[in-house]
Amino acid sequence: MRIYFTGMTLSELKSLLSRDPEAGLRFILPGGRPIPADFHVTEVGHSRRHFMDCGGKVRLSEACMLQVWRTADDSDHRLKAGKLAAILKLAGKVVPSDSLDVEVEYEDQVVSQYTVESSVAAPGLLEFTLGARHTDCLAREACGLDDDCCGGSSCN
Repeated sequence: MRIYFTGMTLSELKSLLSRDPEAGLRFILPGGRPIPADFHVTEVGHSRRHFMDCGGKVRLSEACMLQVWRTADDSDHRLKAGKLAAILKLAGKVVPSDSLDVEVEYEDQVVSQYTVESSVAAPGLLEFTLGARHTDCLAREACGLDDDCCGGSSCN
C-alpha cells in the first residue's frame, strides 16, 4: 500500500507506526541512498525558530525533529515501528502537538535536516523518503524580487 504526503505530521507518523508495530523502518535520503539499517533515533525534540525575515516580518516555525544516528555496524539492533512509537509517546513531554510536521536530522558528511516527502507501507516495512530543505526569500515583494525570479519557488 502506498501513502504519499507532502510533509508528514507527528499524528500521521504515529498512526502509521501503530498499524504494524513489528515493521522495520527505512529512511531514504534525497538521491535515493538509504540510511544504513543499524540506525537509532537518538533524540525527539520540539524545534522552534522565532525569526525575522529580510522584510522585517517576525515569523515562527515549529517541527518535531527526529535525530537519526547511525551506529557502527550494530547488526543486533534494528529499530521497529513499535519501539519508535514508544519513543514518540515519551516525547510527548517535550513535543507540544501532534499536528507539528516531522523532520529528520541525520549526519552524512554534514548534519542536515530533511522533510518527510512520502512513505510506503508494505507488510513488515515502513519506508520514508526524505526531501532536502531549501532556503528562500520570504519577503519577495519587500525585496523587489519577482515571484518567478529563477523559474521556480526558490532562488539558488
